Amino acid sequence: MSMEFMSFTLLGGMVLLLALGVEIAPAMGIVAGLGLIFFVHQPMDYFARAAFEIMNSFTFTAIPLFVFMGTIYATTGIVGGLFRGAEKIFGTLPGSLASAMIVANAIFGAISGSSLAAAATFGRICFPEMEKAGYDAKMSLGAIAISGTLSVLIPPSLIMIVYGGWQDVSVARLFAGGVVPGILLASFFILTVTILVLHNPRLAPKTTRRISLKEKLTATWDLLPFIVVITLVLGTTFTGIMTPTESASLGAFLSIVLALLFRQMTYRALKESMLSAVNISAMIAFVLFTARMLGQVFQYIGLTEATAALMTGLDLNRYTVLMIICVLYIGLGCFFDSLSMLVLTLPFVAPIIKSLGFDFIWFGVLYVVLTEIGLVTPPFGLNLFVLKGVVPKYEITYIFAGTAPFLIPTFLLIVLMVVFPDLVLWFPNWIYAR
Repeated sequence: MSMEFMSFTLLGGMVLLLALGVEIAPAMGIVAGLGLIFFVHQPMDYFARAAFEIMNSFTFTAIPLFVFMGTIYATTGIVGGLFRGAEKIFGTLPGSLASAMIVANAIFGAISGSSLAAAATFGRICFPEMEKAGYDAKMSLGAIAISGTLSVLIPPSLIMIVYGGWQDVSVARLFAGGVVPGILLASFFILTVTILVLHNPRLAPKTTRRISLKEKLTATWDLLPFIVVITLVLGTTFTGIMTPTESASLGAFLSIVLALLFRQMTYRALKESMLSAVNISAMIAFVLFTARMLGQVFQYIGLTEATAALMTGLDLNRYTVLMIICVLYIGLGCFFDSLSMLVLTLPFVAPIIKSLGFDFIWFGVLYVVLTEIGLVTPPFGLNLFVLKGVVPKYEITYIFAGTAPFLIPTFLLIVLMVVFPDLVLWFPNWIYAR
């Protein structure tokens, strides 16, 4: 059988299953299984052996630990202190509550790594406060949805862990590469809120309260426990004292300690956090396993090499090819979650990126920024659905309309990262300079 026929059969079967409503992981597993039997001619017990080989990764063990770390903060509600502390520090800015929420989201991202957890947590905590203060609902929901995406860019990031383990790239360097773009994007979001409110003062009430230096120092003290956790977790990773998995263990332990210190730790919260961590980690593991199997089938029939040869053989500038890949990811992000999109496309995209001479650390961070757009774009922007569940009286289209102005700084960051790769590479190169 020709490669074209096998490729058409596999990809057609994949599209058919997805169109019938089958979840991405089972769809990939079914197609991979049929491909193994009819095209690769391997017995089904190959699945069992491959599953162990694929998932037997020390790097991947960081995933459930970081997930547990984030769920502890979310279920106990102690992240409310982040919002209250940031509110006092940024209280004099136009749209101060929205800016405080963005800063709190950025800090939460550094102790969570889950965009969905961020959207749900701050939707419950911040939106009622913003609505009560007279903030425009559309802008408030849009700011919450888009700032939740900072959790996948600011380390620790689950997507970076998967990407690093998949491509045998240093997860610590990926984490370091996300620091500067994450800070820049959070700053861009705050600037966007400020410009929107200055242009249309009806979006947020004018701040009349004066916040003393003492109150700001007190607010800084409220943020200090979270900053200490972030410093310990990321500091031990960047300095090489601990591996990302060991740092994740430290972070999980410190999250329990922090919840106890704030007197928010209960048996119910601990149980919910553990169950959430198990469910999310099992889902990620299933997606990783089935995607790797499907990737191996594609590699065996020669589809991945043919795709890479086709793209690199085009008489196009390498930045033109990169632009095509970026547009492809933005389009796919409207229909797939970031993890599924990563594992489904990486077998094809990675050889192209390598042949074009782009740095894999840089591209990993660029991919994360591209997926942020997919998290807030219909029809399947997951952050939109999460916020819809938290605030059911507002439609998804209404929430998306609020996120639209914040997509401009996201696209701006993508352009800056392409033009100035050192925005990503400077910090990891500086830390790990020998």
